[in-house]
Amino acid sequence: MALDAVFDALCARLAGLREALTGLRTTAVEDRPLRGDVVLVDAFGDAAEDLLGWLEGALEAAIEARAALARPTDLDSAGRALAACQERCNRIAARFESDLLTYERIADLLRLGRSRGGEWHAWATSVKGALDACRSPLFETNESLFACWREIVERAVAPTVTVQTIAAGRLTGASSKAE
Repeated sequence: MALDAVFDALCARLAGLREALTGLRTTAVEDRPLRGDVVLVDAFGDAAEDLLGWLEGALEAAIEARAALARPTDLDSAGRALAACQERCNRIAARFESDLLTYERIADLLRLGRSRGGEWHAWATSVKGALDACRSPLFETNESLFACWREIVERAVAPTVTVQTIAAGRLTGASSKAE
């Protein structure tokens, strides 16, 4: 795949992840029932805000990497920007897994919905759905990052072709007097 195309795909995947995380934040914070505060709302809301902040940084780094590929191609700058993007995406995935998708967190969410019923049950079900909706974009983003790294490495280690001319035939110039 062309270098430009994989970076365009990465930016598209990051935009898709932003959409999913925005949906999570909206569901967790703005769609919560108005009656009764629950610490769980803050936990999901704070985590979603952090993830979105890191995602914006990842998207900026991906755009910077994409810009470094303009003629002339600067693989070094593209690689550094891609590394910054990767670092933020790793942070997003780690926080998502450790703070939002743990068995305990999901159990607390579902238990809250069952115990309070009504609006809280609907909210908990929606948050669980929003969490599930983030999984695929996270995976696709990771796959796109891998494709970008693969393309950069292939370009960096591609064999270089050198052209050397060799003269064949009789050379003129100094003549030999060995006759």
